[in-house]
Amino acid sequence: MSFVSEFDRLPIDALWSRASDASDGEVSAALTRRNPSLADLAALLSPAAAVQLEPLAKRAHRLTQQRFGRVIRLFAPLYLSNECINNCQYCGFSRDNPILRVTLSVDEVVCEAKALAARGFRNILLVAGEHPKFIPGGYLANCIGALREDVPSISLEVGPMETKEYQPLVQAGAEGLVVYQETYHRKVYADLHTSGPKRNFNWRLETPERAHTAGFRRLGIGALFGLSDWRRETLCLAAHAQYLLRHCWKSQLTVSLPRLRPCAGEFEPLTDFNDHALVQVICALRLFLPDVGIVLSTREPANLRDRLIPLGITTMSAGSHTEPGGYTGAGNDNLHYTERGHIKELAVNASEWAANATSQFDIADTRKPSAVAETLTRLGYEPVWKDWDPAILAN
Repeated sequence: MSFVSEFDRLPIDALWSRASDASDGEVSAALTRRNPSLADLAALLSPAAAVQLEPLAKRAHRLTQQRFGRVIRLFAPLYLSNECINNCQYCGFSRDNPILRVTLSVDEVVCEAKALAARGFRNILLVAGEHPKFIPGGYLANCIGALREDVPSISLEVGPMETKEYQPLVQAGAEGLVVYQETYHRKVYADLHTSGPKRNFNWRLETPERAHTAGFRRLGIGALFGLSDWRRETLCLAAHAQYLLRHCWKSQLTVSLPRLRPCAGEFEPLTDFNDHALVQVICALRLFLPDVGIVLSTREPANLRDRLIPLGITTMSAGSHTEPGGYTGAGNDNLHYTERGHIKELAVNASEWAANATSQFDIADTRKPSAVAETLTRLGYEPVWKDWDPAILAN
């Protein structure tokens, strides 16, 4: 049995209703519960809980300090390719978007990683669109192998694979896998993913379990907020995390709460998810998932990120670029322009040309990694650049 079976039995409508109309008394009871249930989480996401945000935030802060201390793990995404065969309406890399694309060579990936290492990073997330021609498993394994000596912690955010396809990547040195369901609402998911293998909702939903079986020691899941109702998404994400904690217990788990950002294609959010709601979700999830890491990316502006840190954040990206070659300009000599999935020849002086490949989305926090680290120190936190080394497992 996989999470798909449990997800289909989830009383999401009843939980969603509770998240809309929980009473003050139900919120107060949930705030004091030692092991809150999904029904308690629903109450903590309600409008009534928003009125009690201060006690909710104080408890979230205390729990985070108890379980994680005053440390923040720092990482950077390294984009390998923006080629993709999926049409996802909200994504800058969507196949039909007319954009500049490139796939970095292994040597160019090493160049990008060295630039990140020079800025302090020892935790790197390799990111790519889903395209079997440009981003096959062998290419990923070669990239991981080339970085392994200098980057102790390598995670992947790539198209879902079979367990047997993941295993060579783990053997090559990858230790983490990140996969966002994007939205847990089946109809919205179907409407937004119009073509490509990503249309398969269940296949994506089962991905963390296949990754766990393959041997990844870190798993990351999340929803992309702005596609469906935020209370419903949070409840489904929490249920997914709860299932993985029970069934994939050999792996560390993190959850991410990214909000939609401007990107190629100019997709606009379908639902509102404001700063106040983001605070409420972070605090509620900390109470429900006290031992799960919460990731905060550079999608959020600097001043907001600094204020969110004490509420439950354990991992942050910094100094991010979301285009291949963003840190060094690697690959810029090999850019090509695609339109509806086909390479289109452009005149040398065509307006479509730019200095870099097209990014997946716009960054909001543009501070240098050193500035983020300095801010963490000023706030009383220790920035952690390295928290893992393969030598730990050496015989």
